[in-house]
Amino acid sequence: MKLYLIRHGRTEASEKHLYCGSTDLPLSASGAEEVKRLALQGIYPDMSGCAVYTSGMLRADETLGLILGRVDRAVIPELREMDFGAFEMHSYDELKENTDYIAWISGDNEKNVCPGGESGELMTRRVKIALDRLLSEGRDALVVSHGGPIAAIMAMLFPEEGKNRYQWQPSPGRGYAVSADGKSGSYTEI
Repeated sequence: MKLYLIRHGRTEASEKHLYCGSTDLPLSASGAEEVKRLALQGIYPDMSGCAVYTSGMLRADETLGLILGRVDRAVIPELREMDFGAFEMHSYDELKENTDYIAWISGDNEKNVCPGGESGELMTRRVKIALDRLLSEGRDALVVSHGGPIAAIMAMLFPEEGKNRYQWQPSPGRGYAVSADGKSGSYTEI
């Protein structure tokens, strides 16, 4: 089974270094141009015949359209980015003196829940439901999603590498091509 995991292109929030998970933003103009350029460079493998999935968020759907054009896709909402709750659409500079934010970033933010949002662990549990569904279907699949969920999937599939979620997170418009047989697997970066 092949699993292609592609992160959406850049948005205004990513360009401004804002926490953005649940906010449904489009790609920025430069983010869309970058995905088009990557597609023209041929970095995306042949994904014909794959089942196609997105998180259902606008930025993921737009990225899919720029890579493959208009194709049928199914939405798996569990593949959405982490919900940053009260920190959503704010930058570090805006939050650095907020006591809730300080507690979140200085503690174990895998376990700590953002006020009104979720923790890294909650997001990972949600993403595991999606991964189990994809693996149980046993079909080659293309997933256009977000940095956090893709990184969580890679950490689940390749725990022996010892990388954390932040180390697995691909750049916008990039991702991984994973080969798996249920017992072992390998990957290449896209």
